[in-house]
Amino acid sequence: MTTTALIPDTPAPAPAPASALYPAPAPSSAVATALAPAVREDPGPPDFTLAPGRADMWLVRRPTGEAAEALAREELDERERERAAAFIRPADGILYAAAHVALRRIIARYTANAPQDVRFMREPCPDCGGSHGRPAVAPPPPPLHFSLSHSGGIALVGVASVPLGVDVEKLPGAETIEICSRALHPEEQEELAAAEPGEARRELFGRIWTRKEAYLKGLGTGLSRPPSEDYVGTDTGRHPEGWTMVGIPCDPTHAAAAAVRGPAPGVVDVRWVPDAWLSSGPGTGDAVFAPAPDAMTRRRDDVMT
Repeated sequence: MTTTALIPDTPAPAPAPASALYPAPAPSSAVATALAPAVREDPGPPDFTLAPGRADMWLVRRPTGEAAEALAREELDERERERAAAFIRPADGILYAAAHVALRRIIARYTANAPQDVRFMREPCPDCGGSHGRPAVAPPPPPLHFSLSHSGGIALVGVASVPLGVDVEKLPGAETIEICSRALHPEEQEELAAAEPGEARRELFGRIWTRKEAYLKGLGTGLSRPPSEDYVGTDTGRHPEGWTMVGIPCDPTHAAAAAVRGPAPGVVDVRWVPDAWLSSGPGTGDAVFAPAPDAMTRRRDDVMT
C-alpha cells in the first residue's frame, strides 16, 4: 500500500455519528475497498469524532513570544506544570506545556469534556502487568486511544479508535546515528550502513527510529523491549505482527511515524494545530486548522502492509 495525498475533490468517508464517544458502524466491505488508504495533509475542517479506519494526527509547533506567554497552562494539572518548569532549557518546557495543552484540548473535543477535567491513567504493562503501560484516558475509558510525542520544537498527538503509538524526532547528526544505530535490528543496521552518508542516512535513520518508537509505544512497553527485536526497516513487505506502520508528513528537519494496531487505516488525517488554539481566553475555538506549507514538501510513500 502506498501513501498518497487525496486530491481535493475526492469524496471523504461518511462522517461519524454526533456522539464523539462512540464510533460509526464499520463500513461495508465494498465501501472499505473503494476508500484508498491515504495520508490527507489538507483534510479540511477538523472532525473531532472517532471512526473505524481513520487515524487523526495533530502536529504542534513550539510557540514563541506572545503565543508562548498566552498558553493555557491553567488547564494543565499540577504534575504537568511541575514537569514543564523542570526542564533545563526553557524552550523544552514550553514545548512540553504546549504539547499537553494540545493533548487535553484535543481529547476534550473528542470526549465532550473540559480540558482541565481530562484525567489520564496508565494501562497495565504487557510484560509485567505493572501500571506503566500505554497512557489512556482515566475512568471510565472511552473507546478512544491516543499517543503523544515531542522532540526538537515539534509535538505529535495521534488519536484513533484502536490502540496506536506515535513518534516524532528531530533528524540527528552522524555521531548520534552511529551510536544509536547499534541498538537496532541487525538488518536495519545493514540498511543504514549501505545508505549514502549525509542527508540520505539521516532520513533513513529518522524513518526507522520513529517507526520503532511508535511501535514500542503502541505496545505499551517503550524501550524496555529491545529495539533490536523487531524489524521496521526498508522492506515494506515486513512489519510487526498485527500492526501497520504509517509515515507521517512533518517538516524537512524531522521524521514522524505512527503504529496502528490492525490493518492499515483507510485514511490518516494530518493537521497542524495553530498557536491561537492553545491560548487562554475566548475565541480560540475559531482558530483555523490549516496545513503548514512545509507539510506538503515531503511525501512519505512508506506505509507498511
